[in-house]
Amino acid sequence: MAKEIKTIAVLTSGGDAPGMNAAIRAVVRTAIYRGVKVKGVKKGYNGLLNEDIIDMAPRNVSDIIQRGGTVLGTARCLEFKKVEYQEKAAEICRKHGIDGIVVIGGDGSYRGAQALSRQGINAIGIPGTIDLDIACTEYTIGFDTAVNTAMEAIDKVKDTSSSHERCSIIEVMGRHAGYIALWCGIANGAEDILLPENYDYNEQEIINHIIESRKKGKIHHLIINAEGIGHSTSMAKRIEAATGIETRATILGYMQRGGSPTAMDRYYASIMGSYAVDILLEGKTNRVVGYRYGEFTDFGIEEALQMQKDIDRYQYEVARRLTL
Repeated sequence: MAKEIKTIAVLTSGGDAPGMNAAIRAVVRTAIYRGVKVKGVKKGYNGLLNEDIIDMAPRNVSDIIQRGGTVLGTARCLEFKKVEYQEKAAEICRKHGIDGIVVIGGDGSYRGAQALSRQGINAIGIPGTIDLDIACTEYTIGFDTAVNTAMEAIDKVKDTSSSHERCSIIEVMGRHAGYIALWCGIANGAEDILLPENYDYNEQEIINHIIESRKKGKIHHLIINAEGIGHSTSMAKRIEAATGIETRATILGYMQRGGSPTAMDRYYASIMGSYAVDILLEGKTNRVVGYRYGEFTDFGIEEALQMQKDIDRYQYEVARRLTL
């Protein structure tokens, strides 16, 4: 029989994402509701190794659901890739009476959870990343807020771009994935969308599109550029030199990670946090929570990390059709 879990911990790892606090709150309150003690690990795996661990009670997570970022803090921890530090972390968990741990983060965070599972600490991952780049799930905490934040900023840039009859290149986040760029490209009515998954670096095609659009009477041209492609400033200079049209680059940057989470991010993160506790108390370990086909579910971390994800070709084709 699986060992009875009496105390669990929760940590956030990697990049912060709006909605992480909703997940933390759900983990803490679900665990306490089910008669289990909860500890919070501050600053991710780095905090675990430094024993930066606190007791959590329902009041510790009051009034955090609407806040961006993570109240537990987060940090990257390269040391955790080494077995000796994984063993140390497991010993620290045992020292503090931690039988299971919920890790909120991206694929790198999952590998840490997987390592703890191998060291005998039951671990469950929750997808917390604005990039939507985790293949086993159709939803990741923070993506919806990040897209809406970027969309609103792009609308404002588009207003001034139209007033000055400019070409605008707006770079959005997403690491090596183009989901934020695709969603904003469609939602903001962009003329060109550059995605790491299929961009062929043919700038002449973009230049020709700008010139043809201007001939058709368009007074502005909006290009959404994904972080995985980057170099927006130098691209703007080349396009302006080739077209004679004033071209400006705007890099939205970390503002996309911040801000109060949307209802969707609060709701889904809450369900995922509660679900993670439930399966942890069932004795599951080395699992990651996901959302697929309208249902919350879970996968083995090994399986989840091996899954591949790509941009939906039809959705990208729709984006191209709508640029006329």
